Amino acid sequence: MFVEGNAASSVLGWISIACWIVVYSPQIIENYQLQSGEGLSLLFIYVWLLGDVCNLVGAAMAGLLPTVIILGVYYTLCDTVLLCQVYYYRWRRQTDHVVPAHIPGEVSEESCLIADSRSVDPSERSELSVTRIFVRYLAAVAFVSAAGVAAFCISNWLPSDDTSPVHPNTKLDWHIQVIGWTSATAYLGARLPQIVKNFKTRCEGLAPGLFVFSILGNTTYALSIIAASRDADYLMRNASWLAGSGLTVFLDILVLSQFFYYGFVSGQQGWIDRAPA
Repeated sequence: MFVEGNAASSVLGWISIACWIVVYSPQIIENYQLQSGEGLSLLFIYVWLLGDVCNLVGAAMAGLLPTVIILGVYYTLCDTVLLCQVYYYRWRRQTDHVVPAHIPGEVSEESCLIADSRSVDPSERSELSVTRIFVRYLAAVAFVSAAGVAAFCISNWLPSDDTSPVHPNTKLDWHIQVIGWTSATAYLGARLPQIVKNFKTRCEGLAPGLFVFSILGNTTYALSIIAASRDADYLMRNASWLAGSGLTVFLDILVLSQFFYYGFVSGQQGWIDRAPA
């Protein structure tokens, strides 16, 4: 039973890692295509960055595997890329005088986004049906999940087990716990300004794929911790990581519900980001 649980935990852990490797790609591509990052709340990115930095520091202090620490560095770099895109496109818009005359000279998140959305001919926007969008995202999720399973199989063929994902399940260290709970709080708090912003922007310029893969990554990560052991002490040591992963799923689902409401209920599905190819 322990072996089966350990195998299930490893499979789920690798799927989670595969999700987090690609989670930023939809939004980075969306920003590039729109030449704007105004669909994102800056507070959302900054607080998410804080969570990733705490997660990285906690992994280093807990002595996790180098691969886990490298992933933490990768997450931090991706957050930085998103920030750079927002500020770069704002700077370019100011220097190139792209903002229409009727929009105030001071660049704001809303004005930049309105400029982007109005500059696109509605007839040129993608008219993907709900079914096609669902199928394409489902295919993308299936591909990423298969990649995670493949990574698990490859890790089993290697001579040692050092390549398997490791959870922060070391002895209860209050330093690590403080960092872990700070990270969890940051991940939860980051979604709130984005949810509020979505009410103003109707989710324009925001990529649903960012939250689809976030939901899958967080869900599989939380399940991988539970599958490894359901011992009370073990779960207590991992409570912050469980909270940071599990609770954010509900907020990400709320963001996706905003996409569906503004895209389909309001009859404006043309702005939904291009589904993964």
